[in-house]
Amino acid sequence: MKGYTSWRIAPLVLFAFFFFLATSTAREAAQPDAADRHPLRESRSASESTKWHGAKQKDSSGNEQQQNELADSVKEATALLRKVKPPTVSKLAHYTRKPKGLLGTSAYYAKEAFVLLFMGAPNPANLLTTSTSTAGPQTKLAPPLLRAVKLLLEAAEQDDADAIFLLAEMNFYGNFTHPISYPLAFQYYKQLADLDGNSTAQYMLGFVHATGLNPEVPSDQAKSMLYHTFAAEQDNTRSQMTLAYRHHAGIATPRNCDEAVHWYKKVADKAIAYYRSGPPGGHVLSKDSYSLANDVGGVYGEGASVSSAGIHARQGGVTSDAYADVEDVLEYLHLQSSKKDLKATFGLARLHYDGGRGMKRDLRLAKQYFMQVAREYWSETGKIRKDVPGGTEKLASKAAGYLGRMFLRGEGMEQSYSKARIWFTRGLANGDALCQYSLGLMHMQGLGVLQDTAKAADFFSAAADQDLAVAQTNLGMLFLDQGDVVTATRYFELAARNSHIEAFYYLAELNNQGIGRDRSCGMASGYYKIVVEKAEAVWASMSEAHEAYEEGDTQKAIVTYLMAAEQGSETARANVAFLLDHTKPKWSPIAWLLAQSRSAKSSVGDAALALIYWTRSAKQQNIDSLVKMGDYYLSGLGSLASAENAAACYQAAAESLLSAQAMWNLGWMHENGIGIDQDFHLAKRFYDQALETNREAYLPVKLSLFKLRWRSWWNDVTHGGVKSMGSDEAPAKRRSFAEWLSDFLEADAQMYGQDYEADDWGSGEEERVMGSDGQDFWGAEGDIDDGLLETLLIGGLVAALGWLVWYRVQQQRAAEERRRREGVEGGQAPPVVPAGAGEGQQQAPPPPAPGQQPDGGFFPQPGDANWGAWVAGGVGH
Repeated sequence: MKGYTSWRIAPLVLFAFFFFLATSTAREAAQPDAADRHPLRESRSASESTKWHGAKQKDSSGNEQQQNELADSVKEATALLRKVKPPTVSKLAHYTRKPKGLLGTSAYYAKEAFVLLFMGAPNPANLLTTSTSTAGPQTKLAPPLLRAVKLLLEAAEQDDADAIFLLAEMNFYGNFTHPISYPLAFQYYKQLADLDGNSTAQYMLGFVHATGLNPEVPSDQAKSMLYHTFAAEQDNTRSQMTLAYRHHAGIATPRNCDEAVHWYKKVADKAIAYYRSGPPGGHVLSKDSYSLANDVGGVYGEGASVSSAGIHARQGGVTSDAYADVEDVLEYLHLQSSKKDLKATFGLARLHYDGGRGMKRDLRLAKQYFMQVAREYWSETGKIRKDVPGGTEKLASKAAGYLGRMFLRGEGMEQSYSKARIWFTRGLANGDALCQYSLGLMHMQGLGVLQDTAKAADFFSAAADQDLAVAQTNLGMLFLDQGDVVTATRYFELAARNSHIEAFYYLAELNNQGIGRDRSCGMASGYYKIVVEKAEAVWASMSEAHEAYEEGDTQKAIVTYLMAAEQGSETARANVAFLLDHTKPKWSPIAWLLAQSRSAKSSVGDAALALIYWTRSAKQQNIDSLVKMGDYYLSGLGSLASAENAAACYQAAAESLLSAQAMWNLGWMHENGIGIDQDFHLAKRFYDQALETNREAYLPVKLSLFKLRWRSWWNDVTHGGVKSMGSDEAPAKRRSFAEWLSDFLEADAQMYGQDYEADDWGSGEEERVMGSDGQDFWGAEGDIDDGLLETLLIGGLVAALGWLVWYRVQQQRAAEERRRREGVEGGQAPPVVPAGAGEGQQQAPPPPAPGQQPDGGFFPQPGDANWGAWVAGGVGH
């Protein structure tokens, strides 16, 4: 009995465990937000506000003692805030979010299965919109945080810009575990902007007006444009990006290419200045943006989304390289490197040097592996080793190029131009492109060597011939300085193929200023846009958004993605829409219970915001986002339900020939007559196209076709009005022999005759001239049968060929007769047959005539002057 009771309790225990796993992240999101991971943000922004407004405050107050007291209060509050410890992320939640090993993978998929079965709706704690009742000071705060907030509030009442700015940031981002309150944040930003026109506050006001984050203030795109314009005029980079993209795409304003170029150029100038401000060779521009949906196979999952199906499908099974994790790749390369595989060692060095998603740069390890490869070819004294395997010199030269680059830039080691030149010279002997470019850079900028532009051009040219983009760009710059715009443009275009930022910048400048060509505003705008999007560090904090998402802080991730999305990042827009997506399974019992208690205002507001960003992402050629637009219109999420708009979205996505999901949706709509005419035949066509586009759709398509055939059959049986699957081709009718013969004769008669239709002005006399069937002698409209023409043409050619042969024979006979007569007149007697010629003796043949073969034939011998007229193709020449 005791065992039976424990068996009955076991499912409840498992249910509680899985429920805990699924809600662990939600509980963390519901708690006060994590402290700011970048504490210098407040001090940097505060100093900026002081720079803009401090002098004005001191001049207007006239009370230096009061200003000092306010400054001391802000400093004390800042010191207290830095003592606040952020809440730690649940290890269990982190473990289930990033599964490692058998246990972690099992827990991860158990949580995913539980969420799918029982929690199929968005968690209200993760919704973006905050309620109007949220108020920071009324919430119970930790003692240090409470003391700091009181100090800042007292200073803010005295119009201290730094205190107002800190309060606004804390309420907006939830820094230092302060509760998020968008209404209070909006209030403080408005106070700061009205106080003395702080550009950051103006940008934030424009952002809130555009997105509608503050539930107390409705979205107002006109005010958003106004505040962004004020901030952009004060050189606020994020507002400049926002205005540039809005003028480029026509959002809340008519499209204006010149305005887009104006603002994009300002940000592009900053991007190039940032790139060139780094060590020799420029800053490393890392791309931190990536699609969150791609981590789960796309918006619709692995195999159903455009990003993971068809031509974009990952090849191979789950054990292939396409599914490999970074740690697995590192482990494999370590194993191969331990077996003296130099390619694996060089790959390890490159991974640690370049870094990437989920792997930070480790310059110390990169140098170690590069040195290991180089030492296989050069000894410590620089001499080349003997009996090295083939191909070692190439890898060693590449490693030498990276080692020289690290010494040149001071990456992971002390900067040394002399050591950099040594390594570049070693790699130069084997023609390494990076070594050639780097030596050219040293000569062009005079880094450790005498400045020599001619030598630099030679090195750049050698590297450019190996298609090194940065060398092509620098060579183009040298040609541009010499006034050779055509050659410079050619090199810039070559470098742009490999996405070099400076190449795009120079192409934008040439198109904008009309140098060497007519001015093209559209081309200039496109090139400037590429330049700024390559320098994400200048205008966006994508890494901060990804970090917040990885730690389960969904709300902070959404807000940060929203900022990048408003500035034109397609990836950020898709991520915002993906995180706010409301099209989850609706049959979950827990989802139904949560839906009953959810605030309708917040749900509709978030769904509308998601639809906006699905739409904007779709306009930037994201097919999955276009299909999602159709889902929202079909379900009435964020907008009034419109099956017609949904069908239009699906049709546009299907025309790309990439989305099997869109094709299946169109088939379903045709099958059920939703938004478009009910047509079983078209439904089958779209189902078939879905299967042709994506073979992984075999099961859903076959099931849909099975149901469609039954519906089509029932429609035929009941004589329904829907076009059936086989309506195009009527079933063949059995015919008797007499019917077949009659049809044959009728078809034969139709072949030789046509119905005559008299002209409107035809007279009876004209009709009498025609035959009884309405045709004249030569047929209707004077047409002659094509077969007869072909027969006559072939007959004529045969006759002409026969006449040519006959003429040739007659000419030969006449020539022979002429020669015979000439021989008789010359006194030559005809040959006499000997009298004693017996029966067994043969008569000697007469001598051949000129141009005649000994056997009497008419074809001349090879080598004869007339031979060329009788070879193949020579007849008639």
